[in-house]
Amino acid sequence: MLRFRHDEVELAFLDEGEGEPIVLVHGFASTAAVNWVQPGWITTLKNAGRRVIALDNRGHGASTKLYDPSAYHSAIMAQDVRALLDHLGINRADAMGYSMGARIVAFLALGNPERVRSAVIGGLGGHLIEGAGIPANVADALEAPSLETVHDPVARTFRAFAEQTRSDLRALAACARGSRQTLTREEIASIRVPALVAVGSKDQIAGPGAELARLLPFGRLLDITGRDHMTAVGDKIFKQGVLSFLAEQP
Repeated sequence: MLRFRHDEVELAFLDEGEGEPIVLVHGFASTAAVNWVQPGWITTLKNAGRRVIALDNRGHGASTKLYDPSAYHSAIMAQDVRALLDHLGINRADAMGYSMGARIVAFLALGNPERVRSAVIGGLGGHLIEGAGIPANVADALEAPSLETVHDPVARTFRAFAEQTRSDLRALAACARGSRQTLTREEIASIRVPALVAVGSKDQIAGPGAELARLLPFGRLLDITGRDHMTAVGDKIFKQGVLSFLAEQP
């Protein structure tokens, strides 16, 4: 992976393909490889003639690990994405995020709308407004002595996933506590870029996708049929819907 520095943080990223750029922002406890390479997104987008940029968020993958929750505010992480575009000399790009990454993309579109041509908000719906993102008990689960001592099913899923991705559990606990920001309905209504809200029909973590799509002035909903939060990421309905949406952008 390539690397660059934004303030005190070194961020690792991939930059592949040619054509109109799209920047990908992965979810909590994931990495660019796990969220985008392994499910075939990088290949799919490159085959569609796109330049694909995907970073490891701070605290994740090959990027700098931080242990202060205040370092993981969603607006700060959105500025990491903006800094990556600056580093690459890209004035404007499509942006796609999943789960926590979708929250970051929403904050980027709110704070730097001139940098975002369109936004794909995957695995996140009404909980961008209410629900504050990652469940509060996930941080405690990440700090638990072992997976066997975590009994809440949602928290256990996140702990198991973090172990699977060989993550720094202490850094993720800080991220879980620090990245729980929401946006008001008025803030969401001010995001005036074309936006695709893509949520699995069985996703119990994202919140209702239709609610968020209605609030976005240029939003639309993609229902990823029969998929939950973890299984929607690489689904063919998701990929086909995103490719169609991107092809419509001028």
